Amino acid sequence: MLLGQSETLTEKDFVSYGKTQKDFIIRKGVGKNMGYKELKFEKDSVFLVTGAAGFIGSNLCEALTDLGYQVRALDDLSTGREENVKMFMDRPNYTFIKGDIKDLDTCMKACEGVHYVMHQAAWGSVPRSIEMPLFYEQNNIMGTLNMMEAARQNGVKKFVYASSSSVYGDHPVLPKKEGQEGNLLSPYALTKRTNEEYGKLYKSLYHLDTYGLRYFNVFGRRQDPNGAYAAVLPKFIKQLLDGEVPTINGDGKQSRDFTYIDNVIEANFKACLAPSDAAGQAFNIAYGGREYLIDIYYDLCKALGKQVEPHFGPDRAGDIKHSNADISKAKALLGYNPEYDFEQGIALAIDWYKENL
Repeated sequence: MLLGQSETLTEKDFVSYGKTQKDFIIRKGVGKNMGYKELKFEKDSVFLVTGAAGFIGSNLCEALTDLGYQVRALDDLSTGREENVKMFMDRPNYTFIKGDIKDLDTCMKACEGVHYVMHQAAWGSVPRSIEMPLFYEQNNIMGTLNMMEAARQNGVKKFVYASSSSVYGDHPVLPKKEGQEGNLLSPYALTKRTNEEYGKLYKSLYHLDTYGLRYFNVFGRRQDPNGAYAAVLPKFIKQLLDGEVPTINGDGKQSRDFTYIDNVIEANFKACLAPSDAAGQAFNIAYGGREYLIDIYYDLCKALGKQVEPHFGPDRAGDIKHSNADISKAKALLGYNPEYDFEQGIALAIDWYKENL
C-alpha cells in the first residue's frame, strides 16, 4: 500500500482473542513485524500533537512529518524545549501554535479541521506534583478535559492521550494489568487516573473515540537530561559523560519496564487506527521487560567506559518500587507489537546522547 492510501477496515479484519478475553479483538497482521513507518492514514489527514515541544511530542511530530502528514503542534513551552520546535519549522507540513491547554478557546482553534489528536501535553514528575498539587489539577486534568471537549465539538476521529503506569499506585502484583489498580501515591497519578475516567465518559456519552496509553518509563532521543526532575536514564548518561557521580534514590533494587520511544510512536499510530470497539479504554504501553536500576547503572558505566561508584540517596516520595507491564491487551486491541527491547533502545539512546550532549 502506498503512502496516502486509506485502509478500510471491516469485520473480516478482526478476529477474537480467546475465550477468556472474548471482548478483545485483534487486527490481522498488524501485530507482526510492522513498525509505525508501515502504517498508513488517508493522504489529507491532519494530526494535532499537544506537548509538541516535549520529548514524546517532538518525536511524534518528527515521525508524522517524515511520513508526509500535516502536523499541527501545540505547546506553551512551559516545560518543552524551543529547539524541539525550531527543528521542524522549515517543514511545510508542520505548523506550530504557542498556546496553553488550560485555555478552552486555544484548544478549540487548535482542533479545527483536525482528524487525529495525539495529546501528550502535561506536566510530568511525581515528586514535583507532590509539591504543586493545585497546578497539576489545573494543567493535567482541566487541560485534558478542554482538549477532549474541543475534539468532540470539532468532530475529531480519534483522541489518543498519554496516561501513565503511575495509575497502578501501590498494587503489588506483577506484571501490572489493566483493571488491577491500587491506591494512588501522588497527585500526578491522580491526574492520569482522572483523565482515563473522562476518556471513558467521552466515549460513552459523546461517542468520541478516546484511547489512553499508560506509558511505562519511556526513554530515547531528545529526552531532557537536565534539571531536578529529569528522568533517570538520560540523567545518568549525562552525568557519567560529564565525569560526575550519579545519585541513585533508594537501594537501586527498584525495577522498571523501560520503553524505547519508537515503541511509543508505534502505539500512538496504532491507537489512531484502532476500531471504535476498543475506544474508551486504557492500555499498557511498554516492552514487557523488567530491568533493575542498579544493573542498568553498571551497564551504562560499562558502555561509556566509566568506573564510577554511585551515591545512594533516600527513596523518592510517591515512587513505585517495581513496575512491569502486561501488554497483552494493547497487543490484542491495538495490534501493538513493540519492536525495540531495552538493550536495542539503550544502545540507540547512548549513541544519540554522545552526539548531541
